[in-house]
Amino acid sequence: MGSISFLNEVMSRFPDAISFAPGAPHTSFFAEIDTARHTARYLRHLQEERGLTPEEAERLLYQYGPSRGLINGLVADALRTDQGIDVPPESLVITVGCQEAMLLTVRALVASPTDLVAVVNPCFVGLSGAASVLGVDLVPIDDASDTGDDGDTDGIDFAQLDEVCRAARRAGRRIRALYVAPDFSNPSGGFMGLAARHRLLAVAEREDFLVLEDNAYAFTAEQPGALPPLKALPGGERVVHLGTFAKVCMPGARVGYVVADQRVHDDASGRTVLLADELATLKSMVTVNTSPLAQAVIGGILLEHNGSLASLVRAKAALYQRNLRLLLDALDRGLGPGTGAPAGVSWNRPRGGFFVRVRLPVVADERLLERSAREFGVLWTPMSHFYLGDGGDRQLRLACSYLDPDTIEEGVARLTRFLHTVCP
Repeated sequence: MGSISFLNEVMSRFPDAISFAPGAPHTSFFAEIDTARHTARYLRHLQEERGLTPEEAERLLYQYGPSRGLINGLVADALRTDQGIDVPPESLVITVGCQEAMLLTVRALVASPTDLVAVVNPCFVGLSGAASVLGVDLVPIDDASDTGDDGDTDGIDFAQLDEVCRAARRAGRRIRALYVAPDFSNPSGGFMGLAARHRLLAVAEREDFLVLEDNAYAFTAEQPGALPPLKALPGGERVVHLGTFAKVCMPGARVGYVVADQRVHDDASGRTVLLADELATLKSMVTVNTSPLAQAVIGGILLEHNGSLASLVRAKAALYQRNLRLLLDALDRGLGPGTGAPAGVSWNRPRGGFFVRVRLPVVADERLLERSAREFGVLWTPMSHFYLGDGGDRQLRLACSYLDPDTIEEGVARLTRFLHTVCP
């Protein structure tokens, strides 16, 4: 059973348990969503900017749309304004969530059975799942923050990355791409500092691979925008930037995007084209197009906020920062030094994102989760679900984004009682 299906099944059997499992947006932000108003705003945009009649604009939303997307220009403008990613609209493909962006990108880049994709381990299950569906071989690179607790390390074991690239060449294979989430990754909360970002881009240039940058949680930083995304740095031409509006706008819209401005050779035509062109062609064979109505909602939200993602997410970032502080404070009070907590219980201290990784002196498997839910009314995610191969069997992930302050406090109290019971 997949990890998401397993967690949904456990949550359904223990509906009264406090769940630190889902990394979902907080529902309080849904009250400000007015899909009719957002759609109307986008329709006005089509009439004012493209000269469409009201009937033509509506018909554009009711018909199949272009595989590349409708709101590419709005997204490109927001990325330029907020993140310093300066790319033309034609280098973007609007996708059905970031999940489709990952699937299409991996499929486009892995052209031979000798091609490999490296991933920071533990890895988001969306990327590993896409690779599994496509039959693509993944190579794990250790998360360097896995041995530290400050959340501000290199984020990747560079020595191991170098060795993996050498080993692939010796075997007649090639690392084609490396997937990384440099800002508060899911599931580990790992973070990549500025020096490490520059170093990674230098390695990508030397070893001739692309970096797949997942940018889902960067907006939750204590100082949003303090560190540029990999795509905005010198060497960013090596980066395929993956994004989503699920966390910052509306998860139900299922709208993501991929920035793929690399020039590639198209075997069919013999021409040099944008990687985005290849992705759009692949998308036409998978989902045809991303829902024009869903894109209209996201487009309308961007227009209402003057095209700035920064202004859109300010309140959201503050809430997620608050929840993260509450979770870490509650862990300190319940399980920190001087509390009589079981030996061997520790956790990292990320400065943003939705997740905290807890290490235990016992195996945190599905059987232990079942007992935690049944006897103590608290749910979490076994970290082993995110590791390629063995690993993470004595770790669990806590997600705090979905919860309210009182629930976080009570949930940690239940977790504390549970760990006192099961840990030696």
